[in-house]
This record gives sequence, C-alpha cells and structure tokens, in this order.
Amino acid sequence: MAALLASLSYLPQVRKAWPRGSTGDLSLGMLSALTLGLGLWVIYGAIQGDWVIVLANVAGATLAGIVLGCKIRDLMEAA
Repeated sequence: MAALLASLSYLPQVRKAWPRGSTGDLSLGMLSALTLGLGLWVIYGAIQGDWVIVLANVAGATLAGIVLGCKIRDLMEAA
C-alpha cells in the first residue's frame, strides 16, 4: 500500500505539468535527482529480486520522468 500511494502521488503533478508552460515552479535539479533516484531503486530491486520495489519505483520513475520531460520541454520553448 505504501509503494502504491508513493508512486501515485506523482499523478497530480503530471496532470499539472502536461499542459505547456505549467512547470515554472518546479525545480529541474529536484526532478532530475528524483527521477535518477527512483531509477536506481529499480536497479536495486532488480538485483535483489524484489519485484515490489521494482514495480513501485518503475511507476514513480515513469511519472517523475514525464514531469521532468515536461520541464525540459518548457525550458527549451522559453529559450
């Protein structure tokens, strides 16, 4: 349950970031670190053979990566 809630917590941010230009208040560094950290948890879970860790963090990394991609998109359009 904890993994599910933590992973789904990114959904509201994805819904906010998806429209163009709506990521101005988000930190590129924080989003990069978060996405990388979740990706490392996926690798750790795979090494340990713990598929709960893998699945929960794949979901979180995917959603965080979407928000990161939206942030990068918005920065490139503003330049």
